[in-house]
Amino acid sequence: MNENPKYKRVLLKISGEGFCQAGNRGIDGNELEIVAREILAATQHGSQIAVVVGGGNIIRGAELATEGRIPQATADYMGMLGTVINGLALKEMLEKLGQPARVLTAINLTAVAEPFIRGKAISHLEKGRVVIFSAGTGNPFFTTDTAAALRAVEIGADALLKATKVDGVYDKDPMQHNDATRFAELSYDEAINRQLKVMDLSAFDMCKEHNIPIVVFNLKEPGHIAQVVAGKPHGTTISV
Repeated sequence: MNENPKYKRVLLKISGEGFCQAGNRGIDGNELEIVAREILAATQHGSQIAVVVGGGNIIRGAELATEGRIPQATADYMGMLGTVINGLALKEMLEKLGQPARVLTAINLTAVAEPFIRGKAISHLEKGRVVIFSAGTGNPFFTTDTAAALRAVEIGADALLKATKVDGVYDKDPMQHNDATRFAELSYDEAINRQLKVMDLSAFDMCKEHNIPIVVFNLKEPGHIAQVVAGKPHGTTISV
């Protein structure tokens, strides 16, 4: 175990799409295990790992709201429940692999998970447990990116790691443009002024205010989470 990782406590943001194959919905057992094993490898560098999970693979509240059939507040709560499903699945897979984990929710679901209490979350981390934050901020109209930034500030994280399906931040969508250029480093202001849609503005502003660097990297590349935690350059780092 590396007892001197670059980031001693991190907040890892994983979108719901990380739990299934590209273009699919639901939870794919193989993809779930891949994610859990990557997190497990990162803990072995001596870092405390907290995770915020999205829920887009289960349900997309924003899409339901846009269709006009369900009010956005209700659709957002439905999306929060999707993140709880992912959080429970990730917890069970981590524990199956021998890594203790706890799910904390921002809404009251005490039959399946603990309520979010800041001191409790930090206590779990200090005991070597992976802490999985679900249900976003607990309020509608906020994204899980904002929840990730908020939890990172609350637990005193050294960095916010955003795991995506591409290997960093580009000047344009690399899935659609072969000439897209990846940035190795960006300042918060550059990311905001360029309107790079990596995270929403409230998440950027919160990280900037509290000087928490954001590292954007490819989730599905083996070893990337552990390497980022250890301080090896990967993807794009957004900081002051």
